[in-house]
Amino acid sequence: MKTRILPLLRGLLQRNGNLPRLNTSELPEFDPALTDAELLEKLRASSLVASAAPCHEHRPGRVSGKVAFVTGAAQGFGLEIATALHNEGAYVVLADLNLAGAQAAAEKLPGSLAVAVNVAQPDSVRAAVEAAVLAYGGIDLLVSNAGVLKAESVMTQPLKDFQFVTDVNYTGFFLCTQAVAPVMARQNLAAPGAWCDIIQINSKSGLQGSNKNAAYAGSKFGGIGLVQSFAYELVAHNIKVNAICPGNFFDGPLWSHPETGLFVQYLRAGKVPGAKNVLDVRRFYEDKVPMRRGCEAPDVMRAIFYLVEQCYETGQALPVTGGQVMLN
Repeated sequence: MKTRILPLLRGLLQRNGNLPRLNTSELPEFDPALTDAELLEKLRASSLVASAAPCHEHRPGRVSGKVAFVTGAAQGFGLEIATALHNEGAYVVLADLNLAGAQAAAEKLPGSLAVAVNVAQPDSVRAAVEAAVLAYGGIDLLVSNAGVLKAESVMTQPLKDFQFVTDVNYTGFFLCTQAVAPVMARQNLAAPGAWCDIIQINSKSGLQGSNKNAAYAGSKFGGIGLVQSFAYELVAHNIKVNAICPGNFFDGPLWSHPETGLFVQYLRAGKVPGAKNVLDVRRFYEDKVPMRRGCEAPDVMRAIFYLVEQCYETGQALPVTGGQVMLN
């Protein structure tokens, strides 16, 4: 019940559409059968609004005071996203299967929180979201970044690998949205002028197929279908839903890990004709980009800030590919 009350109370305590950080340990008891609208009226009539001690003093920045829930935040793109959001004034929840890595990162970001999450497991996602709500009172921004890749020919790829990629990349985005959207909707019910954002870190492979990489591309194409469908539904609750489709992040562990990275996987899978080593594979992919480099975290952050600040955009898949994939 507390995780239902806090977002509503946070919305009631907004100032000019800006929601406070809120952590109220003692809350009155209410009938759990009440609807959110009925519960909101009970809160309005109670003394809780007057007695609560919201924090409206936030660090300055482009997302000052926002609570940002970032999955896959212990390393790579996710960690860089979480760090950049923190540096721009957000309270960041670093959610990752690697809890130790998330905790180590959170220690360097004062005011942030590390939580364990397996995005493919509903109970794990719900528990992580509840921990965020109890810590801050609500969530303003979900960055669904957690993702995996298993590259192999459709003629040989085991079903378990296909299902693993689908569970994390596609089902994981569904489960995170399903858990976070009611929190955002309650905040906005109590603060009609406020807006929240759900952003999926998709891929250029969600806009264009990928040879011998069907599981990944299929999960990302499906993710854009979810983005558009969620956008139609959740706009009624002042929630924008968009995707960012980055080009290849060549310097991150997804590509450059010496044992499991894509350069190694693609070399083994024979995706690059004539490639004799990882450097050959990297050069092959760099040459595909008109701007002759991979995507980097600052490129993605500019897109995230644009989508959060742009109040008239939802259901979009924004390419950040250096010209490698162009919309038509």
